[in-house]
Amino acid sequence: MTSTTTNPPEAAGPGTAAAANDRRRWFALAIVMTAAFMDLVDVTIVNVAIPSIQKDTGATFASIQWITAGYALAFAAGLITGGRLGDIHGRKRLFLIGMTGFTIASALCGFAANPEMLVASRILQGGMASLMVPQVLSIIHATFPAEERGKVFGMFGAVIGLGAVSGPILGALLTEWNLFGLEWRPIFLINLPVGVAGLILGAKFISESKAPKALKLDLVGVALVTLGLLMLLYPLTRGRELGWPLWGHLSMAGSLVVFGALVVYEKYKAAKDGSPLVELSLFRVKSFAAGIAVQMTFGIAMGIFFLVWTLYMQIGLGWSALRAGLTGIPFSIAMSAAAGMSVQSLVPKFGRKVLQAGALITALGLLIYIWEARHYGMDIAPWQMALPLVVLGIGMGLIVAPLTDAVLSEVPQEHAGSASGLINTVQQMGNALGLGLVSVVFFGAISDNLQLAEIGPAFSHAFQRSLWVVTAVCVVIFIGMFLLPAKPKQHLEGGADAAPSDDVAKEPALSS
Repeated sequence: MTSTTTNPPEAAGPGTAAAANDRRRWFALAIVMTAAFMDLVDVTIVNVAIPSIQKDTGATFASIQWITAGYALAFAAGLITGGRLGDIHGRKRLFLIGMTGFTIASALCGFAANPEMLVASRILQGGMASLMVPQVLSIIHATFPAEERGKVFGMFGAVIGLGAVSGPILGALLTEWNLFGLEWRPIFLINLPVGVAGLILGAKFISESKAPKALKLDLVGVALVTLGLLMLLYPLTRGRELGWPLWGHLSMAGSLVVFGALVVYEKYKAAKDGSPLVELSLFRVKSFAAGIAVQMTFGIAMGIFFLVWTLYMQIGLGWSALRAGLTGIPFSIAMSAAAGMSVQSLVPKFGRKVLQAGALITALGLLIYIWEARHYGMDIAPWQMALPLVVLGIGMGLIVAPLTDAVLSEVPQEHAGSASGLINTVQQMGNALGLGLVSVVFFGAISDNLQLAEIGPAFSHAFQRSLWVVTAVCVVIFIGMFLLPAKPKQHLEGGADAAPSDDVAKEPALSS
């Protein structure tokens, strides 16, 4: 986030207080990594429990979409603001506030009495995560000297990869075990002991740091971004359920006016005090502008795929949460392995061709999945899904890890923090938009009032239709990548370069 661009006194160099308090800073690292792990697991854990939530609460499909999209929207809208609040008021303080709110929101989710309360609690949870998560990399940056950050960020990436693999499995186990008769609720309540422990230990071991010259908050920019997204996503999500009313079309059209007003205001804000929410000058860099579009499009594809995949397996095929969760293991392992290889060895040699290969391999995996779903029908088995899931995991892994660095490659170092925060925000917005589009591409293919025997075939057909849409999106991503640098520049460790690591580490959480 923006906070990663600063170099507070704590990060002045080796041999400082940070080195002297070696044991203390490693405790701090474990605490912030646990918080990042909580956030990632909480995103991935929900998908596998969606059918159980729907059955227990009677939630409509629109509510189900908002349980996931509401979190993503609140998280996206608050990311940049959360980073700047940490710069201004202290990263430790904002981290602890965010973790407190995240823990409380998790309790509210776990004890939600109805779908409306669950959606509201998830939105609160996403908002609190947007205060907590931007501080994680900032605290690491402020705590560890430059020569150690490569090792620390490598450890951070490993933890994130573990979260991507363990989230669906943990969600499936907690749902299947039905602890104390609570059914799906433990997927949220598990955050309570972790959050309380994190608060106690974080207050003791994390050192406070602030930016010496923090930017002011752009509250009008935040309001315009949030309003524009709501005007676009709410009617998109509820449209089918409400019969696509006129006000919905007007609202979606009006969102373009709001985003236009945002651009005008951000230009004014930049000229006035140099602290806009969105640094519009970044879009003069062709590779960055193209990369933002690719990042948004990739987020849309991921938002659609992961939700319809869950609905297909658990409602369409009637699989248990555990069976669905275990089915995804080949995907998670393949994605983690490909992500590591792409950053360490492939991209330095082949540049953007690796990302483009990832887009084509992802499309291939989707086509194999479409063929299998059609060929095997309702008799498809988890082992038969392993091939397309491995191919999909390799393709996505080749994209998610190096994409941010490629987008930031030609951005001036003084803007690296702002650019990386904007990339993360746009990716989350794309994810929320993709979740909203599920109403159109998936539920739009399903008739109302289906008979029991018709549900499976209808969901299978809707799943295949959705994958065709995601395949087309992958082709668009492949074409857009021609505007990225042929070979991304290598960022030096320390200073502004820490910002890309933030997004590289975070990406696998959004595709889970």
